[in-house]
Amino acid sequence: MARKNVFSMIETDVSPAAENEPPFVNSRPLAGFEKPMKRASPVGAISQSLGGVHEKAQRVDALEKQLAQGQAIVDIDTAMVDSSFVVDRLGVSSEDQELLVSQIREHGQQVPILVRPHPDREGRFQVAYGHRRLAAVKKIGGPIRAVIRDLTDEQLVVSQGQENNARTDLTFIERSFFASRLEERDFGRDVIMSALGVDKAALSRMIALVNRLPAELIEAIGAAPGFGRTRWAELADLIEEKARKTTALEAILSPGFGNLTSDARFQAVYDRLRESKDKARSAFWNAGTRRKAVRISETGETLKLVFDKTVEPDFGLYVEDKLSALYEEFVQSRETTETGD
Repeated sequence: MARKNVFSMIETDVSPAAENEPPFVNSRPLAGFEKPMKRASPVGAISQSLGGVHEKAQRVDALEKQLAQGQAIVDIDTAMVDSSFVVDRLGVSSEDQELLVSQIREHGQQVPILVRPHPDREGRFQVAYGHRRLAAVKKIGGPIRAVIRDLTDEQLVVSQGQENNARTDLTFIERSFFASRLEERDFGRDVIMSALGVDKAALSRMIALVNRLPAELIEAIGAAPGFGRTRWAELADLIEEKARKTTALEAILSPGFGNLTSDARFQAVYDRLRESKDKARSAFWNAGTRRKAVRISETGETLKLVFDKTVEPDFGLYVEDKLSALYEEFVQSRETTETGD
């Protein structure tokens, strides 16, 4: 975005009628003019006007340098600010967000957000960090205080990650999922390590763990601040054991799941998988011989019969042919039991 577009937001126009009035110095807080100066006397009008123009030029030049270096804080219409192209959070509780809204409403926005000129949308900005503050100010109304910097994609994600690290603001799974998302976007491991402040070995473990978990499961559970790497690794083990991915995804679709806190959602999935594991059994049927003709495997969702054709080649086909008759017998038996006859 060209610099002229940035300054079009903070410049003030002079109406034609005002040109015939004795000169004022316009209020430009960003350039150091907090209050309008008093009306000049007719004798000193020309001198004051020339001096004011010179001083304005110097201050605006300094302001431009500050903005170019990302040192100045400006007010931006929140409608002109878009989210980062990669999200680092897995949701924020409504209670925490309302607390932030109350704090900003009472004390004002104390910490500016960091934005860059949007690389694809002329006249707009993109957040590097400060998404929660942006959402809070949007709810309250009014402009957002921001620092503007020209950032590459790599610089943006590094700034985004480092700000959260400094605030210890992201949970283990959020940091790990953020790292995985960045790698999916072809960012190098060196950039991701800088963003998260971790070494190569730690980053490899974080991404490897996320790759063992369904993305939709992570997003459904959320930040889970009460659970760290060990418990997430246990959850991944439970999912991989006996291929329980279906069980985990069924858990997140259960009624009321979305109304739970993030920690409670994690625990609900974990408990569901543990229950499924506890129900699992493995046995063999040998028809009174020492050879195991059928292997029986049961989980919370399935019961499998595996016929060993080396023991009895045709037994599996025989059972298959009898399935309809067996089912009819099963239904009749169940009806008899229910009626008590």
